[in-house]
Amino acid sequence: MHGLINKSLEVFVRETYGPEKWQMIAGQAEVPEGAFESMLTYPDAITDRVLETAIKVLDKERDGFLEDLGTFLVSHPSVEALRRLLRFNGASFREFVDALDDLHGRSRLAVPDLDMPVLEVDPDGRNAYRVRCVWHRDYGLPVILGVLRAMADDYGVLAFFEAEEDAENPGITVTLLDQDFSEGREFSLGGVPT
Repeated sequence: MHGLINKSLEVFVRETYGPEKWQMIAGQAEVPEGAFESMLTYPDAITDRVLETAIKVLDKERDGFLEDLGTFLVSHPSVEALRRLLRFNGASFREFVDALDDLHGRSRLAVPDLDMPVLEVDPDGRNAYRVRCVWHRDYGLPVILGVLRAMADDYGVLAFFEAEEDAENPGITVTLLDQDFSEGREFSLGGVPT
């Protein structure tokens, strides 16, 4: 697993639950040096151990923990760069969702060896989409669900999300209820809010 993914998990735990909890988790999961380097690659087994240890130590439900991780990745100030990258996906939430299937390729342009889920988007009516998550790990879908919920808030959209746990075809149904529900967070292409 790419170090960026592992480092994101580390930062989430540190910022949300404190550095002491991270040290406990890193020690029990046998994280080399007690921390991850963003540009290194680690065996998937280490990521799996950290995830399972974190869920146990923090006494969290797995999918809820992963969804919180996805929300953190686009809403916490310490990871603002990812939010900015995702906002380039579209000027509206509808455009953002429509372009999700391009995200895998664009992320590989920035970091060629980054192993990200492939997202497939199918319109399901005028205001609904089905987003499939294709990845070799089973924890991509809840993280993507957290990202989608946070991005809907970022755009100021009211949407309903439902995870479909079909083993062969996991996905998320996204239903847009109100595209002008609230004022979204400020965003500008140049990095300076208008």
